[in-house]
Amino acid sequence: MAAAALAALLAVLVGIGSCGKLAPPALDAIRARGELRVATLNLPTCYYLGAQGTEGLEFELASAYAARLGVRLTMYPLANERALQAELAAGRADIAAASLTNTPEWSRAAEPAEPYGSIPQLVVYQRNGVRPRDTLQLESARLAVRAGSAQERILQRLKSTVAPPLQWEETAPSVADPVEDVDSGEAQYAIVDAREFSFAHHLYPDVEVGFALPEERPVQWMVRRDAPGLLGSVNAFFRDLRVTGRLALLLQQSSGDTRRFEYEESREFQEHVAERLPHYRAWFEKAAGDTGLDWRLLAAVGYQESKWDPRAQSDEGARGVMMLTADTAQALGLKDRTDPEQSIYAGARYLAQVREKIPERIAEPDRTWFTVAAYNVGFGHLEDARIITQSLGKDPDSWAEVRLRLPLLAQERWYTHARHGYARGWEPVQFVDRIQRFLRLLEWQPGESPQVGTSAAAAATAVASPGGAATAVPARAAPHSSAPGS
Repeated sequence: MAAAALAALLAVLVGIGSCGKLAPPALDAIRARGELRVATLNLPTCYYLGAQGTEGLEFELASAYAARLGVRLTMYPLANERALQAELAAGRADIAAASLTNTPEWSRAAEPAEPYGSIPQLVVYQRNGVRPRDTLQLESARLAVRAGSAQERILQRLKSTVAPPLQWEETAPSVADPVEDVDSGEAQYAIVDAREFSFAHHLYPDVEVGFALPEERPVQWMVRRDAPGLLGSVNAFFRDLRVTGRLALLLQQSSGDTRRFEYEESREFQEHVAERLPHYRAWFEKAAGDTGLDWRLLAAVGYQESKWDPRAQSDEGARGVMMLTADTAQALGLKDRTDPEQSIYAGARYLAQVREKIPERIAEPDRTWFTVAAYNVGFGHLEDARIITQSLGKDPDSWAEVRLRLPLLAQERWYTHARHGYARGWEPVQFVDRIQRFLRLLEWQPGESPQVGTSAAAAATAVASPGGAATAVPARAAPHSSAPGS
């Protein structure tokens, strides 16, 4: 019996040793499988699908960290913070990266990395209302804040320390936006993240900033528990990123203000028509002949993208006359994005490919504007907006109707139900408006006349009055999931 017991004990000890070998430290396991798994949220400040690929601050940071480890990145969005916590607790994700702030709820699933930044908390108000200037004005106001948010926790601390009379109205998650409450007049003020408001103010131009609360919100990654090596590596990554200055650059580029559309005076445009366009017109015309597009439409897109500057470069890495990303250029076989001839030909092919995705039943000028919008925001997001349009009982084949719904893709109540998630929906609307203006200016040049039968010429006759130009065609059910209200 003693020998049998000893043998059993040895077997257990051997098993324990074997188990230890099967569970290497998290960092070693990530390198062994060649993959970093990061869970996130589909938000403009974190992760979303842009026109030419995935975008968002957390995606950029996670990509840089995966490159540092020498592994591929697998990043995927979940519904909320609770889902992120469950993903880490189950070991399915290594890191949660979603503009997070450490709270007691995270302690069961993760260890917080060192904060890589802090976000000011803004008190916003309606332009025609009374501007708030300090917390005392909040005590007797109708104050909106999202239930369970970091902003509500900040208000709770203010109430318990310096402002006992402070009261607020909770906005239920995924139902309404506190900024929207201010815009509609349902609330006088709202508390929002400065980074989030840099996107929201495009949707609510009548909502302005009153002042910033004294407390800023720290943001950090959450690393799954029992992974001290991974936690140390993440902290070292952010320290190095800060020292090199790249972190500050990424934080600056993550603002919703970095893509402002510049409204140049017509005089500047005319100067560029005289000085720059002659160098590239022949290439625009040849590319138009190859793709069946109007050369002036291509030229208008090129001007909006780069002002016909082959050396132009965006913060996101797009380059050249047509401002193509490296991935898009590679897919199109473009070797040198700074070569204006190559850029124009590749951009024309890309625009033609986008146009092929637009249903043929959609008549001009709407088909052209759908093409231009999809070129800017991506075909998937355009389809999501068309689905929303149809769910509201409007014509999804009318640009005049869809342009009104594209901005809804930046509102949580809509993009959480959209197949492709969040999009800066106001941008394609502004983009199309700009293209229409440049196209008209090009057609008004001395010696130019609209080419009857081309998509651009047909569109140019109908851009002045939204709705009046749309051709009535039967609406057909879109191929993706329905939006709220359907």
